[in-house]
Amino acid sequence: MKGETGMSTATTAAAAAAHRTASAGPHRAARRALAALALSAASALAFALPAAPALAAESAVRADAAPGKPSVQLSEKEAGKGGSITVKGHGWRPEALLTLLICGQNMIGGTNACANGDGRAVTTGADGTFRKSLPVAEPPKPCPCVVHVATVTGAADAADAAFKVAGHPVAPLPKESSGGRLAVLDQPRLAGSSGLLNWFGAPSQRELTVTVGNLGSAPAKDPVFEVGTSHGVFAPQWEEQQWRGTVPAGKKAEVKLPVELAAGAHGDYQVSLKYGGKVLVEQPWGVGRPWGVTLFWVLLCLVVPTAVFRAGMAVVDRVRPHARPTRGSPARTRRTRDARTRRSGGGRRARNGTARGGPAEGPGTPGGSGALPWFTPDTAPSTTTSSERPTSKGSM
Repeated sequence: MKGETGMSTATTAAAAAAHRTASAGPHRAARRALAALALSAASALAFALPAAPALAAESAVRADAAPGKPSVQLSEKEAGKGGSITVKGHGWRPEALLTLLICGQNMIGGTNACANGDGRAVTTGADGTFRKSLPVAEPPKPCPCVVHVATVTGAADAADAAFKVAGHPVAPLPKESSGGRLAVLDQPRLAGSSGLLNWFGAPSQRELTVTVGNLGSAPAKDPVFEVGTSHGVFAPQWEEQQWRGTVPAGKKAEVKLPVELAAGAHGDYQVSLKYGGKVLVEQPWGVGRPWGVTLFWVLLCLVVPTAVFRAGMAVVDRVRPHARPTRGSPARTRRTRDARTRRSGGGRRARNGTARGGPAEGPGTPGGSGALPWFTPDTAPSTTTSSERPTSKGSM
């Protein structure tokens, strides 16, 4: 705009000068007209030259501010441990939180190959750019190394820039497996339920079902997965399981793998699935308490003490001496009377012929010779004696 205004002013001044000199001589008028045109051209050029860099700079800023693929630039391509480099970025989302890390093996193993303790965080500006100083640290993996920049929240964006850590070992990158690159495409599921045996402490079993897709260029034939279960803050216990089948390149397949816990396990568990050193799935699993085991121990604590007590009482009753009856007790009196009756009645029965099988005559029967209850055996009256005087023969 400024350049166009200057050009119009210069043209107007040249036209006025030419009109003033039109009444002069023809030669003089021609010379003055040429001078006015040259002056106007020089003025227009002077105004146009400063405006060109400003327009170029403005277009460059607009190009940088335009959304596109994020990029990273480094102030140095090589530095030793203890130094620092300046990291610049363009094309990021405005006001986005980023992390800056130095990683080994081109970060093909994830953040496990990065110096996470020496990383830095930065927030992009309104135009999507940033500038941050990053200390140089040796990553846990050998080089080739990169400076990895990635978003922390929101949509995932990342960019890498090649960097060499001076003095850090260099090793060739691990060979890419020919089994393809598998990724989970759908939410995993744990199929199965608990039964009566699980209620009594049997191992809980489930079937992990995931839908995986092959993102590589080669088919994945009989891939080997790692299934892990973890409880609380403990690390997963991994177990290798081979899935029989083939996932063609660019295709997907449903994978089912068994998962089993230890006997008596209960609480909140987490099932993880790993392939190629990368965790693909983490699925929670709540396992109920085996109340049958608790009931068994309660019954055991009640039955065993009762059985021991009864057995002990039986032993004590058999081992302890029996108490002798006291004088005058009914039992002793009865035994004494039975013994006296046997001693006294045995001789009389022998004398009266009872022992020889004669009829036993009791005291209540007619003609019986038994002693009356109010007489002792020695003082009982004899049945052969009589107090009456015998009558003479023929007397009344």
